[in-house]
Amino acid sequence: MRRGMLIAGLALLPLGWMLSPLGMTGHMAAHMIAVAIAAPLVALGLQGHALDPAERWPRLASPMVAALVEAVVVWGWHVPALRRLADHQPVWLAIEQASFLIAGLWLWSAVLAPRHRASGVAALLVTSMHMTLLGALIGLAPRPLYSHHGAGALEDQQLAGVIMLLVGGIAYLCGGLAMLGRLLQVRQEAHA
Repeated sequence: MRRGMLIAGLALLPLGWMLSPLGMTGHMAAHMIAVAIAAPLVALGLQGHALDPAERWPRLASPMVAALVEAVVVWGWHVPALRRLADHQPVWLAIEQASFLIAGLWLWSAVLAPRHRASGVAALLVTSMHMTLLGALIGLAPRPLYSHHGAGALEDQQLAGVIMLLVGGIAYLCGGLAMLGRLLQVRQEAHA
C-alpha cells in the first residue's frame, strides 16, 4: 500500500466538505477534490492491496462501466433540483459527496488495474470530455441554473464551471495520457 498517497487523499476530503456550503464555487471545489484529486490518490494508495476495489470486486472493475456510473453521478448531482436539495439538506450533501468519492474511487481503481490499461485510457479520456462539457455548460449558461444561491448566482456559477472545466478536464486528461504512456511503454518492452 502506498500509504502517503492514501493519507493525502483522505486528508483532502474534509477540506472539500468545508468548502461545499460556499455556493456553487465551493460545491465545485469540493466535487473536484473528491473525484479528481482525492479519489485518484486513494486509488493509488490502495492499488494492489486487499482493500483495492478493483482487487476486491474484479467483475465490477470495468473502466468503461465505472466511467459511465461516474458520469451519471456527476451529471445527476448537477441537475438543479438535486443541487438545491444537497445545498439545503446536510444529509443529502453527505450523500452527494460520498457518491462523488465512491464513483471517483471506482473509476480510478478500475483504470489503474494492470489488466485494464487500454480500456482505462479510453475511460479517462471519455471522462475528461464529459467533465469539460459539463463545466462549459455550467460556466457558459446565459442565466443562473442554480438560482437558489441568490444574488451573484450567475458569477458564482460561471466560476464553478471554470473550476470543473479546468480541474476535471485536466485531471482526467493527464491521467489518461499517463496511462497511455504506460501502455505504450509496456507494449514497446514486450516487442523488444
